[in-house]
Amino acid sequence: MINEDQPAKRPTRITVQRLGGHLASIVMPNIGAFIAWGLITALFIPGGWLPNPTFAQLVDPMVKVLLPVLIGYTGGKLVHGQRGGVVGSIATMGVVVGTENPMFFGAMIMGPLAALCIKVFDRYVGGRVSSGFKMLVDNFSAGIIGGALALVSMLSIGPAVEVATKALGNGVQVVVDAHLLPLVAILIEPAKVLFLNNAVNHGVLAPLGVQDAAAHGKAIHFLLETNPGPGLGILLACALFGDRMVRATAPGAMIIHFIGGIHEIYFPYVLAAPRLVLAAIAGGAAGVFVFTLTGAGLIATPSPGSIISLMAVTPKGGHLSVVAGVAAATVVSFVVAAVLLKFGRGRDDQVETGGLVSTPVPRAAATR
Repeated sequence: MINEDQPAKRPTRITVQRLGGHLASIVMPNIGAFIAWGLITALFIPGGWLPNPTFAQLVDPMVKVLLPVLIGYTGGKLVHGQRGGVVGSIATMGVVVGTENPMFFGAMIMGPLAALCIKVFDRYVGGRVSSGFKMLVDNFSAGIIGGALALVSMLSIGPAVEVATKALGNGVQVVVDAHLLPLVAILIEPAKVLFLNNAVNHGVLAPLGVQDAAAHGKAIHFLLETNPGPGLGILLACALFGDRMVRATAPGAMIIHFIGGIHEIYFPYVLAAPRLVLAAIAGGAAGVFVFTLTGAGLIATPSPGSIISLMAVTPKGGHLSVVAGVAAATVVSFVVAAVLLKFGRGRDDQVETGGLVSTPVPRAAATR
């Protein structure tokens, strides 16, 4: 007997698959750039392995300009080829300039949107231009549409993100004040994936931690965002159960993340498969629960969030508690991520290929 609900559910499932595949196809081709930035950051920032102020100048421009523009270009190119990629890059610059935070999510919106605008223009206007004016019209239309969208995104998306960041910080403050620390992962982990981790950590958690550490000699607030466990568990699951490209890059990302302390390196893996944010939330909540249970805390904010940095700012006698929380977060996030990735079985064709190709329907099923 055929379930009457199946026809209604199939379009929704296919839509979600296509969205996941589209996000993956925007993010995953740029993983090499993320790894390059992660290595430079882990090595040359003041708290890195080989501090170098000259080389460290690359860190901010890469994460705030290069990576968002690459994502905007890739998203635009998927929609309308090279021309869409160029216009998507122009529009993304408005998002980049509109806020101090790295705007990867904004780039994932503006790149395809700008390319869609130029695609519509080419279909209804550009195709009717005579060959003698074709190049002129193409260049000016790309410049005008791209520039206009850059201005719009600068005045809208950037300020909107700033408002959202402030609201998120206030939400974290409320949860902390209510002493419901494990629930803070519901806010922190999605914010981290959107590259708002520094805003939450240094804007909200660090000031609270400084006050608590001054009174008690240590503070759990320094562990809430800097715990490398959730990201490590997700990367481990990706290395074992992800698609071909993910399996190839995840092991190197694990080293940069866990040893180098650059948490941002695992964010693209979650953006490419947004359901993995549930694994990050579960792992973060498990880690905070263990930290609370064992009385863990740090004397200062670890920078960067490496396991080595965590151990360096852990008070005497507190190392076992910190390691237990990190381990719990790693195990829980790994298990949840593995389940979400179906243990490597039944991968969607859209995610595997990074495209938007619909899953073919067998002839027998189509005619049933």
